[in-house]
Order: sequence, then structure tokens, then C-alpha cells
Amino acid sequence: MISANPATGLKRPPAPPRGWTKTRILGHVLMALWIVSGAWLLYYLAINVASPFVLKYWPEYLSGFLVTLQIVGLSLLIGAVLSVPIAAARASKWWLLSKPAYCFVYFFRGTPLLAQTFLVYYGAGTFQAQLEAVGLWGLFREAWFCVIFAFSLNTSAYQAEILRGAIQNVPRGQWEGAAALGLNKQVTFFKIILPQALIVALRPYGNEIILMLKGSAIAAIVTVFDLFGETRRAYSRSYDFQAYIWAAVIYLFLVEMLRRLWDKIEARLTRHLIR
Repeated sequence: MISANPATGLKRPPAPPRGWTKTRILGHVLMALWIVSGAWLLYYLAINVASPFVLKYWPEYLSGFLVTLQIVGLSLLIGAVLSVPIAAARASKWWLLSKPAYCFVYFFRGTPLLAQTFLVYYGAGTFQAQLEAVGLWGLFREAWFCVIFAFSLNTSAYQAEILRGAIQNVPRGQWEGAAALGLNKQVTFFKIILPQALIVALRPYGNEIILMLKGSAIAAIVTVFDLFGETRRAYSRSYDFQAYIWAAVIYLFLVEMLRRLWDKIEARLTRHLIR
């Protein structure tokens, strides 16, 4: 229905038909290819859901799936604990606190997670004598612990920057109002500033969780049999390419479930805000 012009009462002329430009044709062709590819993938998965490969290796995939959840969950939890003092140090006016925290964040955000994992996993052996002297070699000789250690430090740097930016987003008047009520800075930070900052940081935190989940596949390179590690082992034994297809589907399912869960959490925690 064509609405009338309120000034003249006349109906607007219909919009001219869109022409089939090269860009529009290319867009439709690419969309058709995506639809065909998606339909083929669904058909392929449907006919292979009870294939000998799936029946043989699904217990290994389940085991790798649980290891992946353990790695991501523990790393994020430890990183969240470490991010609070790191963010506080980054925001401090004392250079003895802010400079080391800046260097820590700069290094772990500026270098690849793969390189950091290799530094911990292969580099720990260089300091075997020192680690044995303090009783830590029993931990660093285990690949699983090295992965947790490297991943925790990496995500703590990202979470610290997310938290610092969220804290700086809280209006300065919140600090001044708390001071006027006689609250000390520690109570003000943990009871007033931090809860508001976490709401601002919800979306970036969700992105960090998804990035850590996808980055956890690096653990397979240092002999940790997570989901991707079990996928590599299944392919090395069967040479069946569907090993990687099923791994991709599982990762996609995990990311989508996390995205939907995080949307519900964000909607729940911000229900009092006007959107």
C-alpha cells in the first residue's frame, strides 16, 4: 500500500523496479551456492549419522568434548580471578603497578596464543631444575596443566582490558556519590562500580568465551586430547574426512548454544534498562 503525502494528499509514485546489476546477480549466485552447500551438508550428516565411523569414534568425541569444556571453563575462571587485580593495576596512578600490568597485557594480547602455549610447554623443560627446587615440576611436565596455565594468562589479559574499559565507562559521579555517603574506595569499587561495569562488559565477555572455545583447539598440538585432538586421532586412524566435518559441526553447535545462552543472560541482567 502506497501512503499518501500528508501535505498534498496525493499518493507517492511507486518505486522504480530494481535492475539486475552485476553486483545483484553475483549476490544471488553466492546466496544460492551457500544454500546448496548447506543443504548438501545436512544431507551428508543425515546419511552418515549412523555410519561405522560415527559408531566407532563417538565415545572419543565425547571424551574430547568434555576435555574441551574443562580447559575452557577452568581457563576462563582463573582468568576472571586474575583479571580483577590486573585491571586495577592498569588503572592505578602508581607506575610501579600500572607499568608491569601494561607490559603483561601488551605481551599476551600482542602475541599468538599458539606461541604462548609453546613457550610454556616447551620452555618449562629449560627450567626443570628450578621448578623441581620449588616443587612445581610435577605440574609443568603435564601438557594439560601447561595448556591451562597458558590459556589462563592469555584470557586474563583480555578480560582485564574488557573490565578496565567497562570500569572507566562508569560515570565518575558514582565515585563521588559513594564518597559523599562515607563509603571507602574498596567498598565503592566492589559494591557499586564493579556490578555496573560487569553489565557493560557482558557482550565483550561473551565474545571472549567464544574466542577461547575456538582457540582451545591449539591444545591438540601439545598432545592434549581435547575435541580437536580426538578428531586428529580419529582421522589418522581412519583417513575419513568426515572426522573434521563432525568436529566442525560440534564446535558450531557449542558456539551457537553459548551465543543463545549469553543473549538470555544479558537480557535477564539488563531487563531494567531502557533499550
